Amino acid sequence: MATDEKIDIRGLTLVGLEKYFSEIGEKSFRAKQVYSWLWVKSATDFDQMSNLSKDLRIKLNGLFTINAVKVHTSQFSNDRTIKNSFKLYDNHLIEGVLIPAPERMTACVSSQVGCSLTCKFCATGYMERKRNLNPDEIYDQVVLLDQQSRLNYNHPLTNIVYMGMGEPLLNYANVMKSIERITAEDGLNMAAKRITVSTAGIAKMIKKLGDDNVKFNLALSLHAANDVKRNEIMPINEQNSLKALAEALKYYYSKTKNPVTYEYILFDNFNDELEDAAELAAFCKLLPCKVNIIEYNPISFADFVNTKEAKTDAFASYLKRQGINVNIRRSRGKDIDAACGQLAVKQQ
Repeated sequence: MATDEKIDIRGLTLVGLEKYFSEIGEKSFRAKQVYSWLWVKSATDFDQMSNLSKDLRIKLNGLFTINAVKVHTSQFSNDRTIKNSFKLYDNHLIEGVLIPAPERMTACVSSQVGCSLTCKFCATGYMERKRNLNPDEIYDQVVLLDQQSRLNYNHPLTNIVYMGMGEPLLNYANVMKSIERITAEDGLNMAAKRITVSTAGIAKMIKKLGDDNVKFNLALSLHAANDVKRNEIMPINEQNSLKALAEALKYYYSKTKNPVTYEYILFDNFNDELEDAAELAAFCKLLPCKVNIIEYNPISFADFVNTKEAKTDAFASYLKRQGINVNIRRSRGKDIDAACGQLAVKQQ
């Protein structure tokens, strides 16, 4: 039987798997064993499932496929960041990054092949969006980056950020399912509070996060607290204005009580003046939040330039004087194009 005619076994719920096993004359507890192999032990081959009989493994191989993600290439930065291109079952490539720090190991994962949002400062935005990632393809990135972290740095992952290629909230159902598998006791059992989902700002989906009362963290790629400027660099703002986003974020906070993180890249002579800081401070007063000021990482497609260090410090100081929690985030992995906004698969 050809692979594309087989059922992707990780597309089935446990109930669905038990039903299927019953239909092929197998006991339901076998389905639980297989489910554990898939989601707790991260098996990528039925032959790894050593507590199943050889006959059952042969039967499973005939009926199902495990569309496992594989590491295609890895690059090691001078600062120990590791960027990977991952190959999917249909030969598409995506990228994911392991970011080591003294007290944390962070996996930056992708949610789409490419992106449809065309943010002017982001390399991924210049790629065509090919398709959404399935939940298991997001899960696999986490598993592979965790293995890489343990192998290279003798430390498990501590954090996951959905900040790689794609807009997570445009792949809402699959992103939510991946987080369910990553946080479930019969999955990777990671704490939801160690996961951050970053969005360019889709108001109705931010409200849906509130309705779903999510436990993970939300980050908004803001980069300008002025509609004219934000429209210029982020076309999505034309349909999701700052007013609409503010309303959605307040709704989200009223439901979840989770503070929001605003990501703000400083571009030289664009959004780095104290007037811009004042607009950002006003936006921050709407609900509990913190601001991550991010160093711009140049890409070949755009002419933006990172702001001067003195301006960065002045911008941050102004926000702090307004009582806002501010962090200045320095780039990681810039020398291998692994930093924020630089992910774009070049080796198709």
